[in-house]
Amino acid sequence: MDLLLVTPATITQSTPAKLLLAGAWTTRGLDAIGPQIAALGRAPGSAMVVDSARIEALDTAGAWVLQKLLQRLRGEGEGEAGGGVQLLDLRPEFARLLEVVGQAAVLPAVPAARRSTSKLEDLGRSTVAILEQALALLGFVGEVAVALAGCVAHPARCRWRPLLYNLRSAGFDALPIVGLLSFLLGIVIAYQGAGQLRQYGANIFVADLVGLSMFREFAPLITAIIIAGRSGSAYAAQIGTMSVTEEIDALRTLGIAPLDLLVLPKIFALAVALPLLTVFSDVLGVFGGMLMARAQLGVSFGEFIDRFVKAVSVTSYLVGICKAPVFAMIIAVIGCFQGFRTRGGADSVGRQTTRSVVQSTFLVILADALFSVAFSALDL
Repeated sequence: MDLLLVTPATITQSTPAKLLLAGAWTTRGLDAIGPQIAALGRAPGSAMVVDSARIEALDTAGAWVLQKLLQRLRGEGEGEAGGGVQLLDLRPEFARLLEVVGQAAVLPAVPAARRSTSKLEDLGRSTVAILEQALALLGFVGEVAVALAGCVAHPARCRWRPLLYNLRSAGFDALPIVGLLSFLLGIVIAYQGAGQLRQYGANIFVADLVGLSMFREFAPLITAIIIAGRSGSAYAAQIGTMSVTEEIDALRTLGIAPLDLLVLPKIFALAVALPLLTVFSDVLGVFGGMLMARAQLGVSFGEFIDRFVKAVSVTSYLVGICKAPVFAMIIAVIGCFQGFRTRGGADSVGRQTTRSVVQSTFLVILADALFSVAFSALDL
């Protein structure tokens, strides 16, 4: 057939129950078929016969239109006695094409109604998800331990430049916010205790209150929480973004272990920075308490320091310092773990970053509670 002389596709309704199809049912011949299909009707309660003997050519576009026409005729005959559609005299090659197009035409899937679940089932699903994440975290800790052992056995594998960078970003850059909040916390502790101590004439014991509370509990805890929100979230966001952009896969392709480059420097840097930040927090917290003690209780700096030295022992100081490396390990491991679990796009990065902060804060407080129980049992 000459491509320049294409017989347009036509539909003739010779009787209310019979259609005659003719012409080239191809992309070039279907220009005027739409209005013809819209004008069709059928006699109620009668079988419809579609005569396709005069179809000269058929391509996938024409087969799709013919399939839709047959579906429309069948749909109009639903629920009517004898309301069927019969396609006659279609060439075998056209019939095969029509069958293929019919199989490929997938109708939009109707979303299944959400099955209502009981509270017990929801609790079970949540428990399973928590256990799966706990097992994944345990596996990640094992991988980190293996990488750490390899780094200790082969110091040349250590990445010193990332370590120094993380030491600066997680340690030195955090000094202002840690110092400010610790200073304010010391002021609050002294201010809250001043009213009670004044009633009993025990103004000087404000040094005991501020020193022991800051050294043993508040300084390491508030520092760890600040670092969890500041550095732990940054770790999760950085590694999560690298996972989304497939940079982690690129590192593995180049033969670079992601744990050696991304995780171990962060753990080492935070294990060094957090104890130092805790000492800085101790100093600023006690200084804030000294200012409030002088303003509210009339305790001079000299009197405060004299009582402070007698009340706070080296053991109390070391109790707070020894918590810091454990908190650092928790924050760094959780942040990196959630970063590696990022899948999908930017939404997943934000979700895993939020989880890292929440889980790090929870585990830090839990570890602090366990430390308190252990120190109490050891009479420290």
